[in-house]
Amino acid sequence: MGSLFRSEEMTLCQLFLQSEAAYACVSELGELGLVQFRDLNPDVNAFQRKFVNEVRRCDEMERKLRYLEKEIKKDGIPMLDTGESPEAPQPREMIDLEATFEKLENELREVNQNAEALKRNFLELTELKHILRKTQVFFDEKRYERFPDFNSNYSRQLSFVAGVILRERLPAFERMLWRACRGNVFLRQAVIDSALEDPSNGDKVYKSVFIIFFQGDQLKTRVKKICEGFRATLYPCPEAPTDRREMAMGVMTRIEDLNTVLGQTQDHRHRVLVAAAKNLKNWFVKVRKIKAIYHTLNLFNLDVTQKCLIAECWVPLLDIETIQIALRRGTERSGSSVPPILNRMETFEDPPTYNRTNKFTNAFQALINAYGVASYREMNPAPYTIITFPFLFAVMFGDLGHGAIMALFGLWMVLKEKPLAAKKTDNEIWNIFFGGRYIIFLMGVFSMYTGFVYNDIFSKSLNVFGSTWSINYNTSTVMTNKALQLDPASDYDGTPYPIGLDPVWQVSDNKIIFLNAYKMKISIIFGVVHMLFGVFVGLFNHRYFKNKLAIYCEFIPQVIFLVFLFSYMTILMFIKWVKYSATNEEPRFQPGCAPSILITFINMVLFKSVEQTGECSPFMFAGQQGLQKFLVIIALICVPWMLLAKPIMIMRSRKEAAHQPIAPYSNENGDAEGALNPNNAAGAPAAQQGGGAGHGHDNEEMSEIFIHQGIHTIEYVLGSVSHTASYLRLWALSLAHAQLAEVLWNMVLKNGLSQGGWIGGIALWAIFGFWAVLTVGILVLMEGLSAFLHTLRLHWVEFQSKFYSGLGYAFQPFSFELMLETSSSSTEE
Repeated sequence: MGSLFRSEEMTLCQLFLQSEAAYACVSELGELGLVQFRDLNPDVNAFQRKFVNEVRRCDEMERKLRYLEKEIKKDGIPMLDTGESPEAPQPREMIDLEATFEKLENELREVNQNAEALKRNFLELTELKHILRKTQVFFDEKRYERFPDFNSNYSRQLSFVAGVILRERLPAFERMLWRACRGNVFLRQAVIDSALEDPSNGDKVYKSVFIIFFQGDQLKTRVKKICEGFRATLYPCPEAPTDRREMAMGVMTRIEDLNTVLGQTQDHRHRVLVAAAKNLKNWFVKVRKIKAIYHTLNLFNLDVTQKCLIAECWVPLLDIETIQIALRRGTERSGSSVPPILNRMETFEDPPTYNRTNKFTNAFQALINAYGVASYREMNPAPYTIITFPFLFAVMFGDLGHGAIMALFGLWMVLKEKPLAAKKTDNEIWNIFFGGRYIIFLMGVFSMYTGFVYNDIFSKSLNVFGSTWSINYNTSTVMTNKALQLDPASDYDGTPYPIGLDPVWQVSDNKIIFLNAYKMKISIIFGVVHMLFGVFVGLFNHRYFKNKLAIYCEFIPQVIFLVFLFSYMTILMFIKWVKYSATNEEPRFQPGCAPSILITFINMVLFKSVEQTGECSPFMFAGQQGLQKFLVIIALICVPWMLLAKPIMIMRSRKEAAHQPIAPYSNENGDAEGALNPNNAAGAPAAQQGGGAGHGHDNEEMSEIFIHQGIHTIEYVLGSVSHTASYLRLWALSLAHAQLAEVLWNMVLKNGLSQGGWIGGIALWAIFGFWAVLTVGILVLMEGLSAFLHTLRLHWVEFQSKFYSGLGYAFQPFSFELMLETSSSSTEE
């Protein structure tokens, strides 16, 4: 089978590279993205590896680029992103890149420092300008009651200081002055109306101007210390009005000059950042590629001559030729004359699991990997999930209208795929929706199909083909009776509705009773088919790994147990649908005589005999009771078969092997134990794949084998019952979804449709909007999420537990594409 149904065959290879060509070869392999390197120096500290200095240089270049990016984003300059990925530069180009980044960083830091100094100077001059203006107002007020007169002899002995302080600190500053100076100071303050810019961080701050009058040097020292403690800035302010006016004119001139210089500085900074923004994305890609290459080279070993690097890597068997071509291309780029050597190795390690995916299958594979990565060469559930997942979801979500909304949303994301992917938003919820766009589209399409079968669109029905039921009552009877009973024998023409449910059920009072019985039965039928399919998928695993013991001791009894009990129950459902009808002339096959499937199944398991009551028989066909006893007995025999057969066979084979002379075990293909299995390209031993003497349990104690087999048997037997019942969630959620849709229609939209006149039109517009919001928010989003989670559980637990172990580990190739996606997402966060 292809890699979609089963993971790729992997092989462990040893790679020999000349030191001069190693960088170029690893670069080519990174562009290819098909090689997973192993660390051959696990005990060596990261700071003691060969290329640690190159990695540090890359870290330093990344730091400088992040600084440039921060400054560019601060100015709101768009960064050019062509979407192209430049090749990794040669090692000699690192020096040019380092010099370019060093020059840009130093130039930008110098410009920033000059701009900050200019802004600080501008702030000081602006504050001094406000001080000169406000103090002039203070001196001009001449309020003799509270303001000292400088013409008097007493006032000539007063001194004053003026400055600015943050507005929120002013009340505490005033209280401190009053208490520390014991009321011997006089404070006046005025608010600066315009906000000032803090030169250190660019934030807007609001300040106030103050002037403090006092007498004596002691108070002067105390006042200055208080100003210093509150981080108030003091400025010189002349006492004479003429001096103040002259200083104010000089300050205004200097402010104008500073504005000119600041504008030129900002223009120069902007030009530097615009030039850097054009290449920043490409620089990031180049530096990250260089760093990834040297990180990978640190995983290699040096040979004794120090001229050759040795690596070990997992590669897909089908891509070995492609990898060799890439290695030759890298050797030619480096100018080396020594070709690289790629040798396959034998190993007992489990290879990584690699499933090739595209943009369509990737989302479904992600659902499977979220449960657990498949073991090596194990059957992959993803291709079957592509169909079963949206179908089981649609069984629960079946509504033609709601499915259309979901399908249109998914289709929009699919059609707008490229522009939406180019936005690269860090919104986690949107990324989940966009990543599962194909799942959403298929779930919507399948829901439209099941909604058409249910004949359900926003809780209403479509009468496409015309009802096959007719009313044979006279007009007066119909008009005077609210409810009339239709007789299937006379009012039904015997022709079923072409597709799905007849629309007459939408207006019937017993609609829920009928749909309950119908949906409950189809849920069980789908569940049994789904589980049986899972058991048969397990057969492909046993055959591939040549595990005949698992086929005879696990697969066969599991199928018999499931078919003889639960498949028989589904057959009874079909017999009941076909045999019992109102048109059947035999009395015992009238609908009223139809036995309950559930009661019949319980009596069958309990070996309980049921007597016939009147004309109604508890059995659907002759010999049913004897057949049921036979099926139950065979199913019960399967339990010890599953429990004991495999451990006993393993014990027996071990005893036989112990009495034989010591020799390599040969399997049916003639391969010695431990030799390469033809189905295991990585070289895992045949016994590990289930073909050896111990059947995959060579290293286990017999007691552990018995315990594990007992656990698996109990899990399967009890799980067959619980898992079958678990599929009833298909019926329960389908019923809940239909009822919620009907409640929204009857309690919301119906009220808008029942009103007339122009007021009714306005009311209908508002009510329809409210109904649409509730429909999308509750029935599509919330109910859709609920159905999605229930479908996920049915696949993870009920389906995959029949064959899927999920004990592998994912293939993580050295890939520039994956590395850049990861680094870009982490940078955005």
